[in-house]
Amino acid sequence: MSIFLFSDFGAGDLYVGQVKAVLGRCAPGVTSIDLLHDAPAFNVRAGAHLLAALAGQLPPDSVVFAVVDPGVGGSRKAAVMEADGRYFVGPDNGLLSVVAARGLQRRFWHIAWRPDRLSDSFHGRDLFAPVAAWIAGGAFPGPKLAPVPGLDVDLGGEDLAEIIYIDHYGNAMTGLQGSTLARDARLVSAHRHLEYARVFSEVPGGQAFWHENSIGLAEIALNGGSAARELGLEVGQHIMAVVSG
Repeated sequence: MSIFLFSDFGAGDLYVGQVKAVLGRCAPGVTSIDLLHDAPAFNVRAGAHLLAALAGQLPPDSVVFAVVDPGVGGSRKAAVMEADGRYFVGPDNGLLSVVAARGLQRRFWHIAWRPDRLSDSFHGRDLFAPVAAWIAGGAFPGPKLAPVPGLDVDLGGEDLAEIIYIDHYGNAMTGLQGSTLARDARLVSAHRHLEYARVFSEVPGGQAFWHENSIGLAEIALNGGSAARELGLEVGQHIMAVVSG
């Protein structure tokens, strides 16, 4: 098994290295792969839809360390979920729930175990990382988990008509699955009506459009430039799909 890391910790900050140190200690020889460490900070709903889009790209038997956890140290539970053969470890705050809602076969646990040293503010390192490492290393920590019928916080599996991520090119990913949208639909944002194009080269330079991106999300883009800067787009901004005619 490999461990895939998804968080809002920041790729250039000091948190990811600490998590990887624990993974290396608890699961020596297991590969850790960074999925994303710049998920929108504190934004569980956006993170949940990004995670669901990325999860479909992962091989079976993957372990996903998923942490966007603004309520760390509070009353939210810590969870392990198996969904369609992949394991997810993270807070039970909604982050795992879109994957759960779209999954066909699912099992859930709350993490009953607590380490001797548990930081109030860094459960990613002290709680989630060891559990993810044990699963990936082949030692499922059943005695440390309590089976539960489902997650406490369920955001549902419906699409999210918002911008959920802006990459460094300025492409704005939405929580809308591209496969659910008719190709004659227009995406409306900031009073701009954007038509579909399959790829960037199908529109003139400097023109904005929408397309289905490589992880299956409807994305607002600009050929040769930043759609976010040109159109004033931000994470959380509402998007509406309008069918032509």
